[in-house]
Amino acid sequence: MLLLHPFLLSQAVWEDVAQQLADTGRYEVFAPTMAGHNGGPSAGTWFLSSAVLADHVERQMDELGWKTAHIVGNSLGGWVAFELERRGRARSVTGIAPAGGWTRWSPAKFEVIGKFLLGIPLLVFAYLLGPRVLQLPFSRPLATYALSASPEGVSERKLSGIIDDVAHCPAYFQLLVKALLLHGLRDLALNAVPAHLVVCGKDRVIPAPRFSRHFTHHLPEGHRVTELDGVGHVPMFEAPERITEVITGFIDECSRTDSRPQQSAG
Repeated sequence: MLLLHPFLLSQAVWEDVAQQLADTGRYEVFAPTMAGHNGGPSAGTWFLSSAVLADHVERQMDELGWKTAHIVGNSLGGWVAFELERRGRARSVTGIAPAGGWTRWSPAKFEVIGKFLLGIPLLVFAYLLGPRVLQLPFSRPLATYALSASPEGVSERKLSGIIDDVAHCPAYFQLLVKALLLHGLRDLALNAVPAHLVVCGKDRVIPAPRFSRHFTHHLPEGHRVTELDGVGHVPMFEAPERITEVITGFIDECSRTDSRPQQSAG
């Protein structure tokens, strides 16, 4: 199972969920940090795109000997997950509040870019002060506003890690600049594997239904949609058990379908 993290963050967002999945003894789990993000490989280019990120993840899959995997992605990771499906690398795709649900000139895309640009002051403070930025007034509500339904949804330890990720993320400008001209996810109607769209009820970054409509309208019939009430854009922090259940429930269903005997024609 391949777990892909959101924009600005790292593999650490999957810490609890990855452990719970591994503890079942049923899955081999890999949660890489994508290129240009804290702890990940160098992007090797001035400007990042979802395709470049998918290139790096593909190479890591090849190194593991994984031809395909059940791919789960949150936000930017969801966008990359669908990119990998187009390349034939997915057994199933689960997009948790996936990004990319827009066209090249869609106002929705520029709205999301604008939201991240508004975060530049926090990025600067995170770079200059590190975890000490959390000592500033109102820092916790501001730092968690885009992540969780409430400021208490992220622990102190994990919030410190988030600050470190944000402060060491070259992809911040590399991807935002490139995104100005990037199209979103195309050819979703050609998705050839089971697809699962997970909508977060308190998502302030890409709230439903405006940002989920692109997926629900274009994915083939039969895709699953799950709505999670009371969680923000990165629900792995505040509801890891629920996310683990959502992932395993869908993949178990896919596995049962795959294992059904095929009827011969004639």
